[in-house]
Amino acid sequence: MDFEGKTILVTGAGSGIGRAIAIQLAQHRARVVLLGRTVEKLEAVFDDIEKAGGPTPSILPVDLEGATSEDYQVIASAIANQFGGLYALVHVAGELGERVPFDHYHESTWQRVMRINFESTVSLTRALLPLLRREPHARLIFTSSSVGEHPRAYWGAYAVSKYALEGFAKLLAEEIAQTTSIDLTVVNPGATQTAMRRQAYPAENPRDLPTPDAVAMRYLALLDPGSQRQGARRMNSDGSLIALNETPQHS
Repeated sequence: MDFEGKTILVTGAGSGIGRAIAIQLAQHRARVVLLGRTVEKLEAVFDDIEKAGGPTPSILPVDLEGATSEDYQVIASAIANQFGGLYALVHVAGELGERVPFDHYHESTWQRVMRINFESTVSLTRALLPLLRREPHARLIFTSSSVGEHPRAYWGAYAVSKYALEGFAKLLAEEIAQTTSIDLTVVNPGATQTAMRRQAYPAENPRDLPTPDAVAMRYLALLDPGSQRQGARRMNSDGSLIALNETPQHS
């Protein structure tokens, strides 16, 4: 894989899967835009990329809970001015929230999770979509979960936000299919050695799970500029790919 000259924005780039994706992309010569909430974590990723001899990344400290549509437009303008375009947008940032019955769920936590996992993803995609449309074969990746496809009890706002995200991805995929060459993929990364997984399953032995580096390799395969256009797909936790949308039945 050769990402030379390709600009790719990764959200949640300060830790976990997002960090692993960013570092691996830089190893393959991509110009990575690191978006995350914590400056110190982003700077650590920046340093790791520089030490490995990768192209100098850009840092975008953004609080997805509080960011406005104007903030996202500023991001889009900055990317256009600095790089001239955007090859790929990879949404990885996420918030687990609480795993409790719905009637015990704190409303403020619910709103925060929905804001970070769903609303900010929609807003950032809206702002950057014009740049992706101009790219000959752009890539757009959303990170979901098994509870996004099939919500389960006690997963609260996390499940609802991912369910909404999958609906948005299907809607967008159908809208852009005939007018762009953007490949859109919804990824269920599955159980991974991350802080969020430890929060959700504190008794689980993380050594039994795939590492973020292993999972990140699947994302890179989706982003590979040498691959043929695939349209809209879902990547399951085992790495298999299926069509995201079946042919809709319009009444």
